[in-house]
Amino acid sequence: MRNLVLTALFGIALGIPANAEIVIKLRPPVSVREHRSVRPSREHVWVSGYHHWDGKAYAWQAGRWEKPPRAHAKWVAPRYTHRRDGYVYTEGHWR
Repeated sequence: MRNLVLTALFGIALGIPANAEIVIKLRPPVSVREHRSVRPSREHVWVSGYHHWDGKAYAWQAGRWEKPPRAHAKWVAPRYTHRRDGYVYTEGHWR
């Protein structure tokens, strides 16, 4: 949720609608192998880290433990979809 808000604010600052696709010409780097810390509780789910595009370069966003917002919620990881003109980022979210 925090990332969605930050993305929307970043888009507003640039004059881009929050749901607009941003095509990135550079291929995302290979994911970093992470070591998980101890799980805080049985309810927590691991949210893997990913490379986030900040408008100029990729920056690693470390993984973390999160409590799902509701029972039976599943985490859908963020992803980059390759297209002819580059890569389009899809934000991770709870489903």
